[in-house]
Order: sequence, then structure tokens, then C-alpha cells
Amino acid sequence: MKFKIPIVVKLIFLTVSILVASTALFVKTSTDKLTETLQFREEDANKYSAKSKATEVENILYSTREKIQSNATLLLDSIFKSKTSPPTTIPLNSAAELVAKAAETTPETLAETPLGQLQMNFKNDPYLLSIDIYSVKDGTKLLISKTNDFTVSKIPELTAAVFEALRVQANVSKIAQKTVDINNLSLLGAKYPVVSIGIPFVQDSNGYVTHVAIAYYQLNLLQRPFSGKSERTYFLMDRFGYLLAHTDEQLAIKKLNMKEHDLKQKGDRGNHILVGALSSSKPELQTSGIDLETGEEWYVAYVKNATWGTTVISQIEKKTILEPARDVKIEAIRTAGYMIAVAIVIITIFSLMLTAPLEKLSELIQIVAKGNFNVKARSFVKSADEVGELAIVFDQMTEGLKERDKVKNLFSKFHGSSVAEDLLKKDVTMGGQNKEVTIFFSDIRGFTSFSEKRTPEQVVEMLNSYFEVMVKIITRNGGVVDKFIGDAIMAVWGAPQTTPRDTQNALKACLEMRKALEELNTKRAQNQEGAIMIGMGLHSGPAISGTIGSSERMEYTVIGDTVNMTSRIEASTKAFGTDLLISQYVVDKVGEEFKVELAGSAEVKGKSEPLKLYKVRGSKDPATGQYLEITTPYSDYTPEHVDKVKVAS
Repeated sequence: MKFKIPIVVKLIFLTVSILVASTALFVKTSTDKLTETLQFREEDANKYSAKSKATEVENILYSTREKIQSNATLLLDSIFKSKTSPPTTIPLNSAAELVAKAAETTPETLAETPLGQLQMNFKNDPYLLSIDIYSVKDGTKLLISKTNDFTVSKIPELTAAVFEALRVQANVSKIAQKTVDINNLSLLGAKYPVVSIGIPFVQDSNGYVTHVAIAYYQLNLLQRPFSGKSERTYFLMDRFGYLLAHTDEQLAIKKLNMKEHDLKQKGDRGNHILVGALSSSKPELQTSGIDLETGEEWYVAYVKNATWGTTVISQIEKKTILEPARDVKIEAIRTAGYMIAVAIVIITIFSLMLTAPLEKLSELIQIVAKGNFNVKARSFVKSADEVGELAIVFDQMTEGLKERDKVKNLFSKFHGSSVAEDLLKKDVTMGGQNKEVTIFFSDIRGFTSFSEKRTPEQVVEMLNSYFEVMVKIITRNGGVVDKFIGDAIMAVWGAPQTTPRDTQNALKACLEMRKALEELNTKRAQNQEGAIMIGMGLHSGPAISGTIGSSERMEYTVIGDTVNMTSRIEASTKAFGTDLLISQYVVDKVGEEFKVELAGSAEVKGKSEPLKLYKVRGSKDPATGQYLEITTPYSDYTPEHVDKVKVAS
């Protein structure tokens, strides 16, 4: 059985396929374009962010340098009133002397002294913890140290011992070479994050650095630009890769060396980005890298400051950049899902409106196919659309089929169903074709005398009852009644349609007519009517089958010598006293399927040689292979003289 796919399923599948395909194309195109745009914009944004942070750090450092320079000058001026270069040695208790002098100074005059200005600067700089001045002209010596009591007094962890530990890390000789030194000291045992900034302070007339100033600040000084949540990660490194500031402040306090947490550049897994940034001569660069631990891709931008030896890094994960694209993709898919769901509902409703009348039309077609043309599609389909028009055409078709069927039935009554069907399949034109056929003739014995003793109505009634029985047998066995000639019947097997067993079927029909005649005569005897005797002749051979006549009147028939010969054989039944005779040709065709016996030879008009004719006594049982006798009291009777037939001796 062929699998049936309903229209509603086809419509839903088609709609969903189109929506899915278009949505997929739209989502891919839009997300690809958005991804490309986001990547391009974020690369620029990442670079500009790094520049912005670098500028902010530079401003802080330049401002801090000016403050260190000013505070160091005030610190020296508070001890030495002159503006000349300070001596190379100053007692280590100079700070205590400053305090003592401050106690001797009145509040009104304190603000006008270097010490007063220094204290004011300390008070206005909450990040400053302490400042040291070193003399480097004749070896490295701590010249003077001053803490910012306004800030340090609030931080108990910053003891004198802590500051002594911090000073151990002072790289005075490096600063004396005119190099600014910024150092994260958070890991030196202090409980508070500290960063040191050292600058060359005083130079002699030959340009050599004679004094160095080192200021200790809270790490927040550099951490400020990097604080706050952001989708980007910012951090500040010194020239050796140690963190000075980070978006995550705890990482800055730990003073991580970022070379140990480096990203490898995309496309070259042996090239580390941060190491390359520290050693590169380029002041800035935008690139991408891969975190080997997570496999995530990052966009990285760095900006270097050669003066301070710092590098600002701005980096952002690619998946973070593409998150809007993913959101667009998800939203597009969600919207498409809603559209598909709505489309399925709409298409289902529409298809049901469409398929319901079509299914009804299908049911009506099946009814019509069974031969019932009394149906009206418009009674069930009332829509004013193409389906409604189809229902109207359907009703017109059934009306035409009803007329055609009426013509066919009427035509079949005159020519037989197979002839009618054959003629209806093609244009009716005059002409014929040569075919191998089996011809049957039968005649009622004594019909002339029977008619003379009966009224016309009785004659017609008898013929109709006789023909009713015999024609059914002929039709049932595949034969076609060609014509009625008075009381005679002419039938043919093999035209218009041919089968391999036309002759066998014709002979089988003859035996059935023999039995049927016995039953008919039994009924007639019950009605006090005389018995009917018939003669049947059967012959096979070539004949012309087709339509003959004129353009106004045509008739489908079979003509030829085979027809004439069959008529002579049927007439010979009187001479041999039997109800059925067949030719040698028929015997050769049926073989041993039927029980036959030679009746004799007859000389017939139109033939130079006598014809061998055979009586048929029965047929072979297919199950047992035994012959079954099929004869009746009406099968044999007294031979008569026939003018056109002479029994050969």
C-alpha cells in the first residue's frame, strides 16, 4: 500500500523548512556581520582604553613626581634656609630637630616656613606615607627621612621597622643613573600595600646626580585608574613584568609577575604577548592571544611609557565581545521559534479549511468510481474559491459521466460490453483488422412452425426468455453477441479483445447452454409449453473485425469465410441429429480438454473438400483428470435433410 502524506503535513513541512532555512540564513548573515563589526569596534575600543588608562597613569606619575620634587625641596629647605645645594652629610636626627624647631615656631609663622608648607602638602596628600632623601655624591647615604604623620598615624601596621624594611629595597644607584624607579613593595612583610617611586633629585654643574628622593605611597595611588568593575581587564606592569596595579586589587597586592601568567599570541603558540610587550620597541600594539589553561581567546592592547618604565595592558575575552552577537542569535532563534509555532497553527487551520473539502471530493470520487453518478459535490463544498469551482466542475463531470454511462449501457445492450468499451476508448471510424477469432452460431429448430401457431407476443416472449439465458452464458464466458438474426444468435470470441483461451471459453459456453436449455425446457414443461430444440456450430479462424456501414449508420461486426463456415456447421447439426458440432480446427485448439467424437464429414456449399465435424460429449475435470459427460435429452435427435448440407459417405 502506497504511503499517504496528508496535505497538512506537506504544508507544515514546507512552511517550517522555508522559515528554518530563511531564519538560519538570516541569523548566520546577521551574526557574522555583527561579529565582524563587534570585533573591529572592540579592537579599536580596547586600544583606546589602553591609551586612556596609560594617559591617566602618566598624569598621576607626572603629578606625583612634581609633588616628590616639591616635598624633597621643602624638606631640605626646612633644615637649610638657603637655596644653595645642600651639603653631602646631615645628621640622622635632623628630623627630630625639625620637630623641635616647629615647636618653637608660632602657628602664625609656621605656614610661611618650608616646614609649614611641607606639613600642608603632607596633609593634602593622603596617599603619601614617607619620603627619603639620599646623597649619592660620595657613596649612598640616607640624608634625611620624613613620614606623613597625617596618614601613617591612621595605619598601625606601618611601624618604623616596616619603613626600615622598605628602605632595604631602595635601588638608589639605579635612580642615580637618571632612571625613575617604581617598585611594588607589597610582598616585603608589610601588612599594607606600598609602592615606592624614586626620582633623581639634585644634579651638580656637570650633570651628575648628587641626591635622590624616594617616596613611599599607598598602592591605591596607582590602583585608582584600575578599580571598578569592567568587561575588560586592565593592569599596570613595571619594566620587569611585576604588577603595579590590576583590576583585581588582590593580584596587585600579591605582586604577580605577569610573565608567568602570559598569553600566547594567536597563530604563533611560541610567542608570548606580555614578554613581547616588555621587550618591544613599539610604544603600543593591538593583538590577540590564547589562554593556554582555558583555551579562551583574548584581545590584548598595550601602551608603554619609556620614561616611567611602565606598560598598561587592556584585554578582553573574545566571548565577551561576541556576547551581543550570541544574544542576537539566541533572540533570532527564539523569535523564529515563535514564528514557526504561529505558522504551524495558521497553516494547520488553513490546510484543514483546504483539505476538508478536498477529502470530501475524494470520497465522492470513490463513490463515482463505483458507478454512482447521483452525487452533488456542491452540496458539501460551498466555498467561494478554487475548491468551490472544482466542486462545480466535479458536478459537471458527473453529469457527463452519467450521460456517457447511459450511452454505454444502451450501446452494450446492442453490441456487448467489450465492444462498447473498445469503441468508447477510441474514435469511431470505419475500418477493421484481421484477427484470429472463434465464431458461434445457434438456431432454434422448428421456429417457423412454432411462430405460425403463436401470436407475435408469445413468439417475442419465448425468444426473450431464451435469449436472456443464452446471452448471459456467452457474456459470462468472454464472448460477444454480434447480432440476433431472427431466432439465431451469432457470437464471437477474440474480437475486439483477444485472449489465449478464446476457443476453450467458447466451447465451455456451448456446454453450459446445453445444460441451460434443459433447465429452460423443464420450466416450459411446467407451464404446459413445448420444448425448445437448438443447434450450435463452433469454428475458429481468421476474420475481419471492425466497423462497417456509412457515416450516418455504422455497425460493429465480424465478417469473412470463418463466419460463413460457422453458419454452415450450425446448419449441419440437423443433418447429423445433434445440438452441437465443432470443426477440426476447434478440436486442434482445445486439445484433450473436452470429450469429442467424430460425427462425420459434410459437403457444404462453397467448399470443395468435405468438412470433418465433431460432436462434443463433455469436458475434463481439472481435479481428477476424468471426462465428465455433459449431455441432455435434447442433445441428440433424429437427423433431417438439409438442402445446403450433404453428409459425406
